[in-house]
Amino acid sequence: MSEKYKLDNYKRPELQLPNNEDKLLLHSCCAPCSGEIIEAIAASNIKTTVYFYNPNIHPIDEYEIRKDENRRFCEKVGFECIDGDYDKDNWFERVKGLEDEPERGERCTKCFDMRFERSALFAHENGFNIFATTLGISRWKDMNQINDSGHRSAARYEDISFWDFNWRKDGGSSRMIEISKREHFYQQEYCGCVYSLRDTNRWRRQNNKDRIIRGVKFY
Repeated sequence: MSEKYKLDNYKRPELQLPNNEDKLLLHSCCAPCSGEIIEAIAASNIKTTVYFYNPNIHPIDEYEIRKDENRRFCEKVGFECIDGDYDKDNWFERVKGLEDEPERGERCTKCFDMRFERSALFAHENGFNIFATTLGISRWKDMNQINDSGHRSAARYEDISFWDFNWRKDGGSSRMIEISKREHFYQQEYCGCVYSLRDTNRWRRQNNKDRIIRGVKFY
């Protein structure tokens, strides 16, 4: 952890990686979801590398904002942040035919699978025996859907495990918002993909709300 970053009165109990592992690869979806988890891991002195691999995020300028916010916080804490490929063409191919699936539907499963499979591969190739994701802390997500995908991806390699810790417990979800406000993180207003942007704006029109204006709202 960076000497410049101090954890004041952190409340979550100290964490321990499964199987007495000593380092973690953490797939990060965005800074707001990552803040509480990164602080919890840092407070527990777990050696961690953050892996930002999210080719679902659309469009590219939205992707860059979320990636930069993620990197900014990692640098503040003192964690290495790896920038994965923005292979959006592969993502669109992966979810082809599922364009009208609802949130938490099959399209999201395919999306999680793609991101976690790449995370597991990176872990396998770079000496990590365990990986986790920040996606599960959000109450907008189906935790079972995320964990099932994580375990499937880890099972592709004998040496890799997926840590399905429940980051929502012990006040994690509340602190996620507190940290986002304290750090003035970028506040994205849709999950990330072009279809979630479409559906969120559709809902807003139906409820007489303004369309999303990207890149301007911060906590």
